[in-house]
Amino acid sequence: MTEGKPVVRSVHPADGITEAALLQAAAALERRSEHPIAKAILAAAAGLAIPEATDFQSRSGLGVTAKIGDREVSIGNRALFTSLGISTDAFADTIATLSNEGKTAVMVAEHDRLLGVIAVADAVKPTSKAAVARFKALKIETIMLTGDNRAVAEAVRAELGIDLAIAEVMPEAKADHIRLLQEQHKIVAMVGDGINDAIALTRADVGIAIGAGTDVAIEAADIVLVRSDLNDAVTAVELSKKTIKNVKSNLFWAFFYNIIGIPIAAGLFFPAFGLRLDPTIGSLAMSLSSVSVVLNALRLRRFKPTQMNQEKGR
Repeated sequence: MTEGKPVVRSVHPADGITEAALLQAAAALERRSEHPIAKAILAAAAGLAIPEATDFQSRSGLGVTAKIGDREVSIGNRALFTSLGISTDAFADTIATLSNEGKTAVMVAEHDRLLGVIAVADAVKPTSKAAVARFKALKIETIMLTGDNRAVAEAVRAELGIDLAIAEVMPEAKADHIRLLQEQHKIVAMVGDGINDAIALTRADVGIAIGAGTDVAIEAADIVLVRSDLNDAVTAVELSKKTIKNVKSNLFWAFFYNIIGIPIAAGLFFPAFGLRLDPTIGSLAMSLSSVSVVLNALRLRRFKPTQMNQEKGR
């Protein structure tokens, strides 16, 4: 739903800590990560001397801990520091303000002291709002599962018109939310692109991975989109509906033809009505029925997604 290219918007160091020192510590821990937020921090730290970090410990959905020399450094969200017993109260107002602005607060700590907060934000894709509207037109409920805090998630939900946003969700909990929906007899399609989405993609009735996503997500999905555009997920749903409709129409005409043609070809009506079918004519009719099914299926080549139809009508 977003560009997937977050950037550092602001840096808020603690007293006695410079912005450069805060970015250096953060970049040291994020150097090995492929996460978009890690890339944003590394870009913001470009030109700075990045120290070497060791003893990396990745905590899925929370952050990273490591050592820089003899210092124990941590970077991640508030839940990480709660689990480590590190207080974030000193930056409570800053974190609340950033959240209300729709920004993600990335916290950095050394031992049990918070060094500061880095504000990261990602822009919503211009096409995402249109995609959500198309889902609604198909009477499909939209739910956003995200590890971001509630304020950020709510800001994105309101901007895009999503029905429900469930925030601060751990990677394994995404699959649990999907299971709960399935227990309500709902058919669930999951769209994701990251390692954190792999379990949920497998759990969903239909897993849809973004082509530019991680290899793990692509392997776990049933459908892989070539472009990183949520509109393509809607198009996949529309095309599948058209395909099923086409299959049903082919089955109807095939059964209709056989119910009438087979009794005549077998001579069942000959004693009573003198009605029979020459074998040559029967073979030709059978071939023509197969051709009609193929021609009906070829109509799908003229399929156009609703977005393209709407743009043409403007």
